[in-house]
Amino acid sequence: MSNPTGPDQPDQPTDSDHEPATEVFAPADPAEQDPSAQSQEERRFTAPGFDAGSTQIINRPTEPATEVFGTGGHAETEAFPAQPVAPQKIPPRGDAPKPPGKKRSWGWVIAIVLVIAALAAIAIVGTILLTRGSSPSASQEDQVRDTIQNFDVAVQNGDLATLRSITCGTTRDSYVGYSDKSWEQTHARVAAAKQYPVVASIDQVVINGDHAEANVTTFMASAPQTRSTRSFDLQFRDDQWKICQAPSS
Repeated sequence: MSNPTGPDQPDQPTDSDHEPATEVFAPADPAEQDPSAQSQEERRFTAPGFDAGSTQIINRPTEPATEVFGTGGHAETEAFPAQPVAPQKIPPRGDAPKPPGKKRSWGWVIAIVLVIAALAAIAIVGTILLTRGSSPSASQEDQVRDTIQNFDVAVQNGDLATLRSITCGTTRDSYVGYSDKSWEQTHARVAAAKQYPVVASIDQVVINGDHAEANVTTFMASAPQTRSTRSFDLQFRDDQWKICQAPSS
């Protein structure tokens, strides 16, 4: 079959004549490459573009080999020798030692307690002595006051027996001289006229051994608004205080 272009025209280039020749890279020398890196190396290819002249092969950069740590080899034992650790005892919470506290000086504490006890004993003894010294005086004064009050009530009520028992001296003699009948008549007239004295208050009591004097405020029953100050003389006889001289009306 004849060539349509004629014998004088050159042959038309085919598609295979326009493709660039495939570039082949020779593998590197195995002695120069790391065996582990060579086995892990990947080859990446870039797709040729429309204007690419040839297919390019991009080699992945060599990555360092993965370092593997041994778990108990002989070399590792020599590099980091194991050191013996003594066993530790952990006490339970209840037996845990308490933090050291401040030590108290028991000598000072005992001394302070003894001083307080001594002061308390002195106070008690002083109170007893003061009570012993003042109680009889106070008791005697109360007895004097009681005698005066009993005398005042007996006069108002006409109690002749009481008047005789709590009086002494000339005062008692005046009550002893009355008979019961004459006393009743006399007291009836005095009570009707309100001519008997009344003790309004006992103002002061002075005791000197077996003798006592009391200042009182009195008034006549017929004139209570008229007050006057009088005194009672008393003596301690037969284990009781008695009025030996009563104020005159």
